[in-house]
Amino acid sequence: MNLSDSQTAGSVPRRISAMEAVLGHLRGAIERGEYAVGDKLPSEAELCRRLEVSRPVLREALRALQTMGLTVSRTGKGTFVLSNGPVEDPTFGDYAASDLLEVRRHVEIPVAGYAAARRTPEDLDHLAHLLERMERETDTTAWVAMDTLFHLAVAQAAQNPVFRRVIEEIRDALARQSAFLNELGGRREQSNREHRAIVEALVDGSAHDATEAMAHHLDRVETTLTAIVRSEHTDGADTPTEGGPKA
Repeated sequence: MNLSDSQTAGSVPRRISAMEAVLGHLRGAIERGEYAVGDKLPSEAELCRRLEVSRPVLREALRALQTMGLTVSRTGKGTFVLSNGPVEDPTFGDYAASDLLEVRRHVEIPVAGYAAARRTPEDLDHLAHLLERMERETDTTAWVAMDTLFHLAVAQAAQNPVFRRVIEEIRDALARQSAFLNELGGRREQSNREHRAIVEALVDGSAHDATEAMAHHLDRVETTLTAIVRSEHTDGADTPTEGGPKA
């Protein structure tokens, strides 16, 4: 199975995870019409048996399918095909990815500039400590939680409570998007580098460099998201068996 050798433009090829392999298989089957719109997917137990993966891995893949708008989960009934794609605009919580990114560009880029001009020594200490923890963290769930705290901390450094309130409002969506991009796009190390560039600009007190660093960060988020939703699955009929990734 081959979801993609690399989800991020300019990055070196990386080995896909079991979850990505399962997602690629199911997405490919849906897009080819093996599961038609309205069809119910096999049970979790049956899919785990067929694909030889654990239930947590399968559930991550099923959540990703829902985020992409391909399926819907109905409590007590199962997972049903909602669309056969192609996916254009995933949804993270209450917000579409395009809406989320539009707001982030209009808010977080200027916020970074204000933060560079107004940050306090305490703000810089907090951001540096958070960044160091993120760079050491290997657990995706823990890293995602710190990712949202990082963006809240930048907003806090701008010394305008309205900015922080806006980021708080979209916090759940940011976390869902972050998890999605890290699970399917391998973004963690790249995000750490981008976050460090933002912090370095804040330390220097350069509003120009801070806005440029945040703009670059959001550009990379968009590029990775686009690569994921537009990826082709020409060999999605394969399964993570016969030597493929297993949970």
